[in-house]
Amino acid sequence: MRILGINALFHDPAAALVVDGRIVAAAEEERFSRRKHGKRPVPFAAWEQPVRSAAWCLERAGLRPADLDAVAYSYDPALARPADAMGLDDPWDGLRQTYAREAPRFLADALPGLAAEQVRFVPHHVAHAASAALAGPDRDSAVLVLDGRGECASHLAGVYRGGELEVLAAQDLPSSLGLVYEELTEHLGFLRSSDEYKVMALAAFGKPRFLPELRTHIHATGDGGFLARAVPWEALTEPRAAGREWTQDHADLAASTQACLEEVLLDLARWLHGRTGAGTLALAGGVALNCVANTRLAVEGPFRRVWVQPAAGDAGTALGGALQLEADGGLLPTPMKGADLGREWSDEELRGWLERARVPYERPPDIAEAVARELARDGIVAWFQGRSEYGPRALGHRSLLAHPGHVANLERLNHVKGREEFRPVAPMVAADRAAEIFEGPLPSPYMLFVHRVTRPWRDRIPAVVHVDGTARIQTVDPAREPLVARMLAAFERRTGLPVVVNTSLNTAGRPMVDDPRDALECFGSAPVDLLALGPYAVRRTLLCGTPEEP
Repeated sequence: MRILGINALFHDPAAALVVDGRIVAAAEEERFSRRKHGKRPVPFAAWEQPVRSAAWCLERAGLRPADLDAVAYSYDPALARPADAMGLDDPWDGLRQTYAREAPRFLADALPGLAAEQVRFVPHHVAHAASAALAGPDRDSAVLVLDGRGECASHLAGVYRGGELEVLAAQDLPSSLGLVYEELTEHLGFLRSSDEYKVMALAAFGKPRFLPELRTHIHATGDGGFLARAVPWEALTEPRAAGREWTQDHADLAASTQACLEEVLLDLARWLHGRTGAGTLALAGGVALNCVANTRLAVEGPFRRVWVQPAAGDAGTALGGALQLEADGGLLPTPMKGADLGREWSDEELRGWLERARVPYERPPDIAEAVARELARDGIVAWFQGRSEYGPRALGHRSLLAHPGHVANLERLNHVKGREEFRPVAPMVAADRAAEIFEGPLPSPYMLFVHRVTRPWRDRIPAVVHVDGTARIQTVDPAREPLVARMLAAFERRTGLPVVVNTSLNTAGRPMVDDPRDALECFGSAPVDLLALGPYAVRRTLLCGTPEEP
């Protein structure tokens, strides 16, 4: 079967293609349109479809829209209820539902040759669940989905056995852990449905002194569900205006909400384990991108293994919808091997981009060695290699790299990217070296857990150690990522450090770099010393006409 998955209704529009149970391609529309998150999650934008990412997925497989057996749309308007009946203050939600019902016609118009009848609605949280459990490494697993909202719920708990989902619990709106976290994000002066990860980072600077009060508004109910609504944020702290300095009260409120969220998640996981006895818990939904909470689930929860979909947010429902239709047709999908499911260019194509841009470049004998040499002398490197990542994490394909041994590199990278000073950067480390440096769930290939940095290493790699002594690591398997592994080994030979700083290749407010034009523009506008574009090296010194140091 040839199934195209589409996420379009709320935010992070994306497309994914599954052929005979194998994931062929997946990409977010923002990487093509260069609009962060693709669009804002407002009803007036709900008609927009991820046309460019869908067309690319088909092109990757050499297919036309008419060749598809089905299109999975990750929302079922037949399950929705009026917003006011669900206790939501969303007066234009009716427009969103109209656009959802018309999605088959929108898609047929956008993809000529596709028949509207081929579009099938997949419930939003079922698509989330499938993106985790059916793409995960274990055939059978419990699954927990938590986000802002779906059709009429904000949560799903269930179990997959033999490709079939049994739903055990769902939390009706308006209670929503995702919406509560969005409200806090807005209260703290950040952009809701976008900057929730900033709240998680800020929480490390605070103490959970508001936790007793929050527990009266946010708590598990003991039956697989929870209460989460109507938090009086302004009674706890004054709102922070965007761009203003945060206060200790703001950090404490972030820490308190983070702690409350973790408590509820642990209760939900224990209830689900009691009902299923499963060894593996698969997580999806926007809340599953909270790596601090994921770690508590892995360390303190009852499951032997916690696996998180790397595209856990709404973008992942494009993949999940396609996988669910495959499973409904009797074919168990092949587990995903990695998040590198996006676009790539051949060496010849990359050279063509460089020559058209008239950029001086060189082709060193080994780009991994050249990059390690630059990092060892404290240069910042833009790393553009292979297929781009699906999901919000840079995982060694579209990354900014730096030396972790200089504490000033945290401020330096935040300056390069135009980010807040409290934001951490992440380390990448060879999988076989991780346990001696980091304590936490291993391996961690998708940067979705936090790890405590062991005492002997905190002073050796200070740039990647957050204020609470943790780091959000990526472990690198040489079998999956041979080039990255070779670069890490070359860096260690020069510095004695098996760790390199890895943060996403972008600047504030812009999507991650995806194509060579994006890479060249980012390199030209940011104080980066070297661009590793495939096997080619573009050096700042060459652009400026200054001889390179020997």
